[in-house]
Amino acid sequence: MFRKSLFIITIIVVSQLGHGKDLTSSKKIFEMSNVEIDQLLTETSQKQMTITGRINYFSEMFLDMPYDLTCTGDGPYALYETRPLVNFDETNCMVFCEHVLALSISDSWDNFFNNLQQLRYKDGIIGMRSRNHYTMADWLPENSWLLDDISRKVGGQYTKTTTRTISYKTFFQKKGISDMRYVGPDREMTIDYVPKEDLLKVKKNVRPGDILALIFADKTDIFSAHMLMIAEKNGKLYIRESSSSKMTTFDTPYDEWVESKKDADRYIGLCFMRVRDDLNLPGKIILPWKIPQPKNR
Repeated sequence: MFRKSLFIITIIVVSQLGHGKDLTSSKKIFEMSNVEIDQLLTETSQKQMTITGRINYFSEMFLDMPYDLTCTGDGPYALYETRPLVNFDETNCMVFCEHVLALSISDSWDNFFNNLQQLRYKDGIIGMRSRNHYTMADWLPENSWLLDDISRKVGGQYTKTTTRTISYKTFFQKKGISDMRYVGPDREMTIDYVPKEDLLKVKKNVRPGDILALIFADKTDIFSAHMLMIAEKNGKLYIRESSSSKMTTFDTPYDEWVESKKDADRYIGLCFMRVRDDLNLPGKIILPWKIPQPKNR
């Protein structure tokens, strides 16, 4: 009788271990241990989900995560910003997008960690000067191996452009940094964007998994005020974001979000970024040591 009971218990335990997602899927990502996240990544990578499908899936697990503007930094040995390189306890708009993207292209905790640094830093080299601080001037160009700027594709005839001058020296000086070695010169840039008043007209061109940048109207030295993403639930589109407006991570129906920005004079519209079609394949995983290949294409 004892052997029979032990056999039944063993079957139950093995069954639960073999379906680890059942143990974690009801949890928010900030309620999970690193080991559980590693297990989730391994199991999710074995499903025939596209990268954008995984963006939609993983980003939902961030809902209700607390907002903290300074949630991450360059690690405890950095000179200036010593917050951790990874933080699943709180997030901000850019960290939210970076963490979700890194999860969505990875199959283990270790590969997630290293992919995250490739997304956040030029060539994955950790440091204040090599971090992709500016969404449109640094972050998107450095991650063009993974993401396409599709603002014109989404906006079509409604697309407009805006030009700004990016000054890295001014940026670092404001942070109290006087050593300007390896800091690039000022540069003028022009980008495409979709005007906020036309966002409903182009809704049919928007897809779940798109990464967005909300563009300032009244700045001459910076483009992006905020990073967000498109999510889908029950066939409906949502704007998913981590924001100081609610100090958490939350969803807003697309139409409602667009309406809420109608009278916001600070913003002129959105830029749209999307995972490259040649990478957005069912089951596709990107290993950190192979990232130089698409970068050098």
